[in-house]
Amino acid sequence: MLDRIKASLSSLAPAEQRVGKLVLADPRAFANLPVSELADRSHVSKPTVIRFCRSMGYDGLSDFKLKLAGSVSEGVPFIHRSVDVDDKTGDVLVKVIDNTVAAFLKYRNDASSVAIEKAVDALAHTCQSGKRIEFFGVGNSGIVAQDAQHKFFRLGVSAIAYSDGHMQVMSASLLGPGDCVVVISNSGRTRDLMDACDIARKNGAMTIVITASGSPLASITQQAGHIHLAADHPEGYDRYSPMVSRLLHLMIIDVLATCVALRIGGDKLQPLLQGMKDNLRSKRYT
Repeated sequence: MLDRIKASLSSLAPAEQRVGKLVLADPRAFANLPVSELADRSHVSKPTVIRFCRSMGYDGLSDFKLKLAGSVSEGVPFIHRSVDVDDKTGDVLVKVIDNTVAAFLKYRNDASSVAIEKAVDALAHTCQSGKRIEFFGVGNSGIVAQDAQHKFFRLGVSAIAYSDGHMQVMSASLLGPGDCVVVISNSGRTRDLMDACDIARKNGAMTIVITASGSPLASITQQAGHIHLAADHPEGYDRYSPMVSRLLHLMIIDVLATCVALRIGGDKLQPLLQGMKDNLRSKRYT
C-alpha cells in the first residue's frame, strides 16, 4: 500500500502530495490521528485530506485509515525501529513494543507447525507414560525454564527445571528412554547446555531444543527423533535493546503447554485447574 502511494505522488496535486508524504513519513501516526491533526501537519485543508484518500481509490478517510492500519500491522515483521538517545518516553514505549510485536509476528510466519506438532506429541507421550520431563536453561533462558515448569505443573504434570549447569549435566545423566528434556538457549552456544543435551540424547531421552537456527545446540537435534524449534531473534548490544528472545521463548512454551493441555486434558483437567485456583484464592488476604 505504501509503495503504491509513493508511486502515485507525482500524479497528485501539490496539496495532496503533502498528505501523501505525511503518510509515508509516519504511517502508524497517520492511521491514528484525527482529520484536523492530519490537515495541520500537512498544511492543507481537511477536504484535501479526504480528496487524497479518494484519489488513492478509497471511500474516504475512515476506509483509508482502516486499510492503512492493516497494512502497517502486516508489515510489522519487516521493521526495526532502534531506540535513539534523543527519544522521549513515548517514543521508547512505541519502539520497544513495535519491535517485540515484530519478533512475535515474524515467528508466527516462520514457525514450523510440523516441528511444533512433533514436540507436542513427544511431551504428551511422556506425560501419559509417567516419564520425566525436564527444562534446562541458563540466564534469561533459565527464567523461561522455570516458567515452563510452572505451566506444566498446572496441568498436573510433574516437571523439573534446572538453571545450574552442573545440575543439568547430572540430571541428564539420569535420563533414559521415554524421558524428555526441553533445552532453551537464545545463542545455542552454552557449553553446559550442549553437554547436557548430548548426554540426554545418548542415554535415549528425547531432546527438544528451542534455539537459533544453525547454532551448535541446534545441530545436536539433527539426529533422528530429536526436535529443533527454531527461534531466531538476535539481540543487539550496541545500544539498549529489550530481551525479546526471552519473551519469544515464553510464547513458544505457552504454545507447547496449551497444545499438551488440549491433548491430555480430557474432562479431568478443568476441575483440577479450578481446584488449584480455589485453593490459592483461599490463601489470599481479603
